[in-house]
Amino acid sequence: MAGTTPGTPRVLRAMNDRAALDLLVAEGPLTRTRISELTGLSKPTASQVLARLEEAGLVRSTGNQSGRPGPKAVLYEIDPAAAHVAALSVGPTGIDAVVADITGTVVGSRRVEADAVAEDVRHRTAQLVAEAVDGALEGTGLGHDDLAAVVVGTPGAIDPRTGQLRYAPHLPGWHSRTLLADLAEVVGRPVVIENDVNLAALAEQHEGAAQDHDHFVLAWLDEGVGAAIVLGGVLLRGATGGAGEIGYMPLPGAPLARGGEADWAGPDAGGGFQSQVSCPAVRDLAGGRPLAEALADEAVRDQVAARLATGLAAVVAVIDPELVVLSGRVAQAGGEPLRERVEAEMSGLALPRPLLRVSDVDGDPILTGALRTALTQARDSVFDTI
Repeated sequence: MAGTTPGTPRVLRAMNDRAALDLLVAEGPLTRTRISELTGLSKPTASQVLARLEEAGLVRSTGNQSGRPGPKAVLYEIDPAAAHVAALSVGPTGIDAVVADITGTVVGSRRVEADAVAEDVRHRTAQLVAEAVDGALEGTGLGHDDLAAVVVGTPGAIDPRTGQLRYAPHLPGWHSRTLLADLAEVVGRPVVIENDVNLAALAEQHEGAAQDHDHFVLAWLDEGVGAAIVLGGVLLRGATGGAGEIGYMPLPGAPLARGGEADWAGPDAGGGFQSQVSCPAVRDLAGGRPLAEALADEAVRDQVAARLATGLAAVVAVIDPELVVLSGRVAQAGGEPLRERVEAEMSGLALPRPLLRVSDVDGDPILTGALRTALTQARDSVFDTI
């Protein structure tokens, strides 16, 4: 709404439009009367809003409300065709992509298998992303021009000063200085790259274990280890986008993860918290057994819990969150028994006593967070009727 004057009829109309649209996103189909009640708008104003939004292709009627005496009231909903978005999750073994309409309903998906450290992959990064997006679009009748937002979740983080990916040495193809431009060229739209653990935290914040908390830490325990920090409901990113890279955190008994700026795009030096509680670390501790089997062994579970508690206690002492959410494959494999053991270990290590929960987001939380982020961006653009 740049260049407009607050309080003018045009701005007020746009504010009413957005209030109605946000309400329909949150509540689903509603009658004009119900929209009037929930927004505080008069019925005539609500009617005008709905007429404008219907004409703009943002809202459509979807039948009548039944089960009440008298004339049946018309129900209105967000028009799914108003816009579409793409969300992608990048990992060491491939790329998952989904395309969804503006309501969040997924209309297409595709997985592209790719070894992140293969020599040919590092030169085909942008093409692999395009292949994933094209695959998700296939059969939907949509093209790149129909995408209002594209969000990619990847390990590491884009440094706002340089535009380069940092803290992801195991994704060599993603360290190009022209990465964002390359992705925008092949996708045909601007692309946003977001840290995967931050996206998992957003998913947890809106539809998972952290829904009722504004101050929490998500600990991601997978092939890599990291954290996302949310304070006052806002994601903490840090000066270089690297807030929460606790995998590199030094701990007693763990080798140090040494390395300078140049090493972020080179081989991972190992060491730190990641060398203690990642998937490979847990499997090594259990003699190579699968995660679920390893963490079913009480002795292994106790040792992993002790390591986890030591690292999390350091984070808790600095951040003082209300809640710590355990996520990733180690957390899912360990489940409630691991959570209980970590909680017991932490009781003697950290003065603050946050709640401790295991993630309960269905499916891939990184992809879920990427989709939510893409939808937020698209709605901010498409729903702005000024």
